[in-house]
Amino acid sequence: MALFERYLGLFRETARMAFETLRTNKMRSALTVLGVVIGVTSIVGMTSLIRGFDTSLRDSISALGPRTIFVQRFGAVSFSAGASFLDLIRRPSLTIEDGQAIERNSTTIDLVDTWLGAGPPGPTFERLFYAGERTRPAAVMGTSDRFIDVNFAKMFAGRMFTEQEVERRRRVAVIGFDVYEALFARRGIDPVGKRIRIGAVEYAVVGVMGKRPSAGGFAMGQDNMAVIPYTAFRKQFGNERVRRGPFGGQAVMIAVVPREDVSRDEAMREVETIMRIRHGLTLDKPNDFDLVTQDAVLKVWDQISQAVLLALVVISSVALMVGGIGVMAIMTISVTERTREIGVRKAIGARNVEILTQFLIEAVVLTGVGGIIGVLAGSAIGLLVNLASGFPVSLPWWSFALGLGFSAFVGVFFGMLPAWRASRMDPIDALRYE
Repeated sequence: MALFERYLGLFRETARMAFETLRTNKMRSALTVLGVVIGVTSIVGMTSLIRGFDTSLRDSISALGPRTIFVQRFGAVSFSAGASFLDLIRRPSLTIEDGQAIERNSTTIDLVDTWLGAGPPGPTFERLFYAGERTRPAAVMGTSDRFIDVNFAKMFAGRMFTEQEVERRRRVAVIGFDVYEALFARRGIDPVGKRIRIGAVEYAVVGVMGKRPSAGGFAMGQDNMAVIPYTAFRKQFGNERVRRGPFGGQAVMIAVVPREDVSRDEAMREVETIMRIRHGLTLDKPNDFDLVTQDAVLKVWDQISQAVLLALVVISSVALMVGGIGVMAIMTISVTERTREIGVRKAIGARNVEILTQFLIEAVVLTGVGGIIGVLAGSAIGLLVNLASGFPVSLPWWSFALGLGFSAFVGVFFGMLPAWRASRMDPIDALRYE
């Protein structure tokens, strides 16, 4: 117990001296820990954004149902498999007729809906306007009357448009909850029956979708959208084969829900067979479309997030290494400036391990202060991004522990050499030092 109290007292005294050194050499200390601050800030800030996006993405995908199958022209699954970008953009556009063929010829499928303006080569975005109010760019999709059922969504107000409204190209719209809040909720207006403008065309609002899980305000979230009949979408934005942008072709995605008594794999095989027949593919030709499931998307995202986190660690390590070199330099200068002090402490009985511990604690305190500043700055960056853009963020406790742990490690690793040199000084030579 006496030994523990002795080392605790030594730690307190050394920490006090370290803070005193920081206080008396503010500019030098600030420049010394700048690299540590930058490294820890990048770790905490980027982790908060990646984790926030990860949580939002997983919850949004899960909300669509684990059995839902998506047919796309191409997507992340093809890229992850190493497909050539030039080959992918040559693929034919999907069409409403593809979805109708699946519905007509399938024996394993319960629900089918084709979404125009969703998926590759790029979703359709437009601002929505009402009585002087406007939204940020929102996703606009053309669908059938089955959208709510296929998307497992619930209505907050009003209704979904009907099959007759789709056939007659009625300009009616169902808006997402974010759009409702931006245009109507703040003024307490009932949106049903009101006429909004999507781009340059007016639509009557017939319903509002309920808030989806963890959309998190993300710009491509399922709440920041408007759904219109695909016939009206074709009239305003063009049909599926209209070339838009450098990629060509309208963005189209077919959502397929298997029957309850059918496995997802069996349904996927049947959908694949129907699509290959529709596109005239022989046995020796690969698919010119993608079949995407929740598991496949999450698997691709896991690969991407791991690569991003690895790059983050590498970049942050460079900044921390620069900060560590600065700590080593400043501690070497500190040892030289305090040579006589070291000699006096040794002359009155201080052991080598105590001198070593003293300077190591000073180095850790120096980098620890940088780590704390970095944690606060990284958290502030994440929160500011969330406030400014609505991008979802998450601040897990382990990102704070990781940042502080890295900063402490830098202090110990780069402070070891100056501390070791200080502990090995001869007390007589140290006392003679001028």
